Amino acid sequence: MSDIPLAVLDLVPVPSGSTAGDALRNSIDLAQQAERFGYARHWFAEHHLNPGVAGTSPAVVLALTASATETIRLGSGAVQLGHRTALSTVEEFGLLDALHPGRIDLGLGRSGGRPPAQPTSPRPTATPVVDGAAPNGLVIPPRFSFEHLLGSPRVALQRKLLQQPGAQAQDYAEQIDDILALLAGAYISPDGIEAHVVPGEGADVDVWILGSSGGESAEVAGARGLPFAANYHVSPATVLEAVEGYRSFFKPSDALDEPYVSVSADVVVAEDDATARELATGYAPWVRSIRNAEGAIDFPTPEEARKYAWSDADRALVQDRIDTQFVGSPSTVVRRLAQLQEATGADELLITTITHDHADRVRSYELLAEEWKRS
Repeated sequence: MSDIPLAVLDLVPVPSGSTAGDALRNSIDLAQQAERFGYARHWFAEHHLNPGVAGTSPAVVLALTASATETIRLGSGAVQLGHRTALSTVEEFGLLDALHPGRIDLGLGRSGGRPPAQPTSPRPTATPVVDGAAPNGLVIPPRFSFEHLLGSPRVALQRKLLQQPGAQAQDYAEQIDDILALLAGAYISPDGIEAHVVPGEGADVDVWILGSSGGESAEVAGARGLPFAANYHVSPATVLEAVEGYRSFFKPSDALDEPYVSVSADVVVAEDDATARELATGYAPWVRSIRNAEGAIDFPTPEEARKYAWSDADRALVQDRIDTQFVGSPSTVVRRLAQLQEATGADELLITTITHDHADRVRSYELLAEEWKRS
């Protein structure tokens, strides 16, 4: 598997008993270590009103991290375009590229202040799923419904606070087209007025689209010939439809001659399976806090996690994520990641790891990189 690159997706988690400042310093250190371990890129997610994650502004974290690293590509996973404009996005990433040319990925997501998408029927996939698994044994759990989150008062408040009063998010596909045009120096308004962004125009920035299904994000990425990152770690039930939808829409572009897919996975690696399972104990209550619309809690220690009371409804809320987290020794995890890569045809894998202790998180990435190179 050594010919398939590994990358890092970092949520900048805040461990219990620490601060957001500690989390940011830990993430900058992790990027430095990931560079040393040979990871291809290090991306930062964007989340809001989540006390347990400190990655509220990818561009700011990228600026800090780029100054502390030398060669690893850095990017957003993803900028939430629902509360941004094409111009502000290109200006921010143009600034980053001006000081760190050729190292910046602009990962774009549909969410943020944008109203929720209308539910769509599952997109048919060419890859059959039987008894909750792809043909090679990759776990494909039942589809999780996010409807309860979309109606949450906290989520509604987030949309309100992210948007200017009365503002409406631009159509997503149009927004992507505007970003691409501004980067290329080809933007012309309907009135025939040109706009030139400095810095930004001509920036050596790779634009990615992130998505969790075979819907609008996959179509936009494919139709414009952009690389696509599919979120197995967020919505494992729909990863096959996402990558197959993207490939079905793909048209060659100046950026790509053929589809390029990265697939994400939640991973915890330790020297043996039992130790890894202990380190991953806090994952279930952490996911529960996100999915019940509480907002991500500070990531608990294993001892703290074992004190949580669980109902059947709580377990159902997180079961798909627990079943699809890759936890174990290096050989155990590499074997399961190989299944993910084979089932999706991924060109690279995007690894997100959260443990309470920073040293354990760094060690997890190190052990995985070493085993991956040997496999």
